[in-house]
Amino acid sequence: MIILGIETSCDETAVALYKGDPKTGKGALIAERIASQIETHAKFGGVVPEVASREHLVALPPMVDSVLEEASLHWSDIDHIAVTAGPGLMGALLVGTSYARAAAMVNDVPIIPVHHMEGHLLAPGLQGELPAFPFITLLVSGGHTMLVHVKGLSQYEVIGQTLDDAAGECFDKSARLLGLPYPGGPEIAVLAQGGDAKRFKLPRPMLNRDNLNFSFSGLKTAVMYAVKGIGGSEEMSDTDKKDMAAGIESAICEVLVKKSVRACVQMDAPRLVIAGGVAANQHLRALLATLAKEKSIDVFMPHPKHCTDNAAMIAYAAFQNLRSGLFGDDEWDAMPRWALKR
Repeated sequence: MIILGIETSCDETAVALYKGDPKTGKGALIAERIASQIETHAKFGGVVPEVASREHLVALPPMVDSVLEEASLHWSDIDHIAVTAGPGLMGALLVGTSYARAAAMVNDVPIIPVHHMEGHLLAPGLQGELPAFPFITLLVSGGHTMLVHVKGLSQYEVIGQTLDDAAGECFDKSARLLGLPYPGGPEIAVLAQGGDAKRFKLPRPMLNRDNLNFSFSGLKTAVMYAVKGIGGSEEMSDTDKKDMAAGIESAICEVLVKKSVRACVQMDAPRLVIAGGVAANQHLRALLATLAKEKSIDVFMPHPKHCTDNAAMIAYAAFQNLRSGLFGDDEWDAMPRWALKR
């Protein structure tokens, strides 16, 4: 079974080809392309939906041709087209879903709509087999921060989520306060190296609350007052910025890790998956591996290149659903809002 995956939910245009055996569940990624729009949107300090849609429109068709050529395949070799149907930016989603529908009709290929967050949730399987069910997944992607109890394929229960700013949004907004460019997460991670994370007393929001929800708006506000206390980002020395970046990264990662481990203990699920763009953060991955080991929890992480938005995870999610007889709805459309459940 060969699946063409298409992802255009936000600011990455991505295409991938995945080949899998439905009987064994084994498979491999055979080609992929990812075109980032970071440089385009950086000048605006964030993603501009209209610009993102136009960029997808230009990039997508030649990228599909490119992966087919790399794999020495033709449309007649494709068994299914998998496309992100949501959640995401409506205009961006429509570019991907419209192209997929047209290609499916012209080439007489079935199309599978895929939930973007399910793609992230299953992404560790790209490196081998998925962990045994049940497991807990920490999804930290863009505007999403949530803990999901995965009881089986398509059996997802959201047991914790952000009440305001997500972790990624907190990184971006805090970076802006420090005068750093968009996207903020990678910029803060680089700047934090060698910084004193304990210098600034930043809060760990909701860490001691008896629930699994998240809130990062208070941390962002604390960063704002700390920066103002020094005189603004223009008055901060390089050491000030390094220490602040280290403090921000430490605070966010500590909350994510401790809440995730708590979820595993509460749900009696000794396996933990982390996925989404923030999951590429090396401090988060190291801290999680250390604390999880203390609690005898096995941790599964996708390769850093498959933490950010990509089409490989979309094709893989479609493969897993197809081999399990979960084909999705016959009638569907692009959905900017889409709950993580069937």
